[in-house]
Amino acid sequence: MMARVSEATVEVRGPVNQFRTFFREHWVRGAAGTETPEWVWRFAYRTWVLALVFKLLGSSWDESWHFKFLRDDLAPPHLINTVGTGIAIVLVAIHTFTGMAATRRSLRLLQSGLAVFLIAAPLDVINHRVNGLDLTAWSPSHALLYAGTALMIAGLIDGWYAAGPRGRGWTVMLGALWVFFLENTVFPNGQQEYGALEMRSCLPNGVLTPDSCYAERELLEFAANQIGRPVDYAAIEHFALPIPPWVYPLWGIGVGALVLVLAAKTVKHPWAATMIAGAYVAYRAVVWPLLVAADFPPSAVPFYLLFVGLAIDLVRRAKLSSIPELLATAAAAVAIGYAALYLQDRMLAAPPTAWWSAPIALVGVAAIWFAARPVQRRFSVR
Repeated sequence: MMARVSEATVEVRGPVNQFRTFFREHWVRGAAGTETPEWVWRFAYRTWVLALVFKLLGSSWDESWHFKFLRDDLAPPHLINTVGTGIAIVLVAIHTFTGMAATRRSLRLLQSGLAVFLIAAPLDVINHRVNGLDLTAWSPSHALLYAGTALMIAGLIDGWYAAGPRGRGWTVMLGALWVFFLENTVFPNGQQEYGALEMRSCLPNGVLTPDSCYAERELLEFAANQIGRPVDYAAIEHFALPIPPWVYPLWGIGVGALVLVLAAKTVKHPWAATMIAGAYVAYRAVVWPLLVAADFPPSAVPFYLLFVGLAIDLVRRAKLSSIPELLATAAAAVAIGYAALYLQDRMLAAPPTAWWSAPIALVGVAAIWFAARPVQRRFSVR
C-alpha cells in the first residue's frame, strides 16, 4: 500500500505550529499508507534529517575521540548520538501509530532498523566492558549499529521516493538522505583514516616517539597491555592500524561505488553521484579543521570518493544499455577510484592500501550490481 499525499493546499508554517497542528489534527491511529498532507511529509522528514545530523556529528566526533582518550560511556559524542537516537525512536513511534508519511515497506524498514539498533546498543556497551577499547570500528557490535542505521535510512529513502510530495525540495531531500546513507556505509573506513594519521603522529622524523602521539599515554598503555607488549612500534601499530590493508579500498571504492550507483538511479540528476559523494567529502573536509582546532586527532579525508562518483556519472551520460553500462560503471569506478586513491596517498595522506585488490573490487562490484538488478529496475521506473 502506497502512502498517499493529501491534496489539501493549506500549508502550516513554522516547526512549533506544525508540531501543535499535527498532534491536534492528525494524532489518530492509522495503517501505513494513510493519506498525508504535504506539510506533514516535509515536517516528518525534516525532523528525521535533524536526527541524522545529530548522529552524523556525534559519530564524527566519537571516532576522533577514541583515538585520543580511553572509552567513556557518557562521553560527549555518545550523548550527541543519543539525542539523535531519541528523536528517531519518537519518529518511528509516530509513523507506526498514525501510518502517516510512510508506506508499508518503508515503515517495516524503519521498525526493523530501529529494533536492530536498540539490540546492538547494549551489546556494544557489554562488548566494551569486556574488551575495553572502542576499537575497532569493524567489530560485530558496531556492524549491527551500522546495519540498524542503514535499514532506517533505507526506509526513509524508499518512503520518500515512492510517495513523498513532488515539487520543490523533493530531489534535495532524496539527495540528502543518500549522503547520510553513504556516510553510514563508509564510516567503518574511518578506523584506517584516523589510524594512518595517528601512526604518523607517533613517528616525527621517522622515529617512534610515543609522547608525540595524538593518543594520550594512558590509552597507548592500555592498548599495549591488551596484547602483552610495552608501548613500542608493534603495539602502536596494532592500536592505530589493526585492519588488513585490502579492506580499505575494497570497502571504500567497491561498496562506496555500489551506494553511489543506486543513489544516482533514484535522484536522476545527471551529476547525482558526483554531488552526493562531493557533499560527503565536503563535510569531512570541514570537520577536519574543526577537530584540529578543538585539539582532537584529524583523519585522512577520502577525496578519492569524489572521483568514484564522477566516474559513475560519466558512464551514465553515455546512455549505454543495461549490461554494457554495468560493466563500464564497474570498470570506470574501480580504475578511477584506485588511481585517485593512489594520487591522494602520494600527494596528501591515505591509509595503507593493498593495490593488488583492484581486480577483486572490479569483479565484486560487477557481480553484486548484476545480482542487484531487480533493485536497480525498481528505482529506474517511477
